[in-house]
Amino acid sequence: MKYVLRVLIAVFGLLSLGIFLGSFFLARRLHIPLPEEGAVSLNYHFSLYLPDNRNSFFTGIIRGAEQAAAELNAAVSIHSIDPVKNELEMAAYTGVDGVIVCPYLEDGMARRYLNRLGARQIPAVIINHNVPNEQPWPFIGTNNFEVGRRIGTLAGKSGDGPIRLAVVYSDKAPGIYGERELVEMGITAALGDRLAAPIMGLRTNLNLLDAEALLYRLFRSNPASQTEIPAADINTIVFTDSNDTIAAAQTLIDMNLVGRVRVIGFGGGQGIEDSIRKGVVTCSIAINPERIGYEAVQSLAALRRTGYTSASIDTGIEIIDRGSLP
Repeated sequence: MKYVLRVLIAVFGLLSLGIFLGSFFLARRLHIPLPEEGAVSLNYHFSLYLPDNRNSFFTGIIRGAEQAAAELNAAVSIHSIDPVKNELEMAAYTGVDGVIVCPYLEDGMARRYLNRLGARQIPAVIINHNVPNEQPWPFIGTNNFEVGRRIGTLAGKSGDGPIRLAVVYSDKAPGIYGERELVEMGITAALGDRLAAPIMGLRTNLNLLDAEALLYRLFRSNPASQTEIPAADINTIVFTDSNDTIAAAQTLIDMNLVGRVRVIGFGGGQGIEDSIRKGVVTCSIAINPERIGYEAVQSLAALRRTGYTSASIDTGIEIIDRGSLP
């Protein structure tokens, strides 16, 4: 009798367990969303690592990357390059299909993170600032020597006589600052003997109005003071950031310096175009950030499909002057 009771208890226990498990899996299925009718799974998931400074240039890179991703039925997630946040350091463990890096870091640190991606078989391309390496990564962006050469050519055409030139680099455009030697080599190659003195390198910070403060230091400093900037010698100033160009143009007007100093700006947009029309800015160098982002995603997709892509894609520059404006 006891044996029969034990068998019955075991049978009812198994039945209860089966009912419980069936209910559990049914409830779990109810909480998993079904795919929408006609939905297609994504081909790739790429990550884009940029500085936290989301100015118009980096916003343009994101737009271009998202456009290419939409055409490829891929997803692009945006992350910070800031080493304090450790997002790039952890990229090798995220399982993404590819990584785009705008490596505004110390070259050794950037190289270490990129090599870690390679060790995990994750394709990577770099944009806007090259990182030297024995086996270089695909690079998408502008040739900064060519940028400097075009600046020098424009400076030579903008006036006669010796040229005493200052280049204002900016923390808002760290890619150009990181390759400032190439920029200045290009300027020197274009100007040759027209360059009357060594190029003066200046720098602004992330403040949108720091260029205004810099011009006041340049042209309202006491000549008898111990200033490191002989402002009277400068007749051409080159800016490498669009915000600095706009701030400097207004400051030159306020200081009644229009015509005394030739200005070569950077970037486009209504504010810079108006300054060119008024003669405050001689011309401007424009880089297409949308194309950089677009080509970077296309290169990653090619790497995933075939294992190959172009070693370097020069996205070029555009010159904006009075002749090019409507």
